[in-house]
Amino acid sequence: MANENKIYITAGELAEMLDISIGHAYKIIRRMNGELEKQGYLVISGKLPRKYFEQHWFGMATA
Repeated sequence: MANENKIYITAGELAEMLDISIGHAYKIIRRMNGELEKQGYLVISGKLPRKYFEQHWFGMATA
């Protein structure tokens, strides 16, 4: 299954995509998951919804 079809992005994928360490990727995921929790969403530790990441990191409007 291609990464684009997966609902969640993992720290490993994020680290590779942004050319950062896995530890830093986990910090970004924790921060963004915290934002989602404040909005009342359930989150999965260590994973981040791909569409949410794309909208907030790159400013992309996804369908």
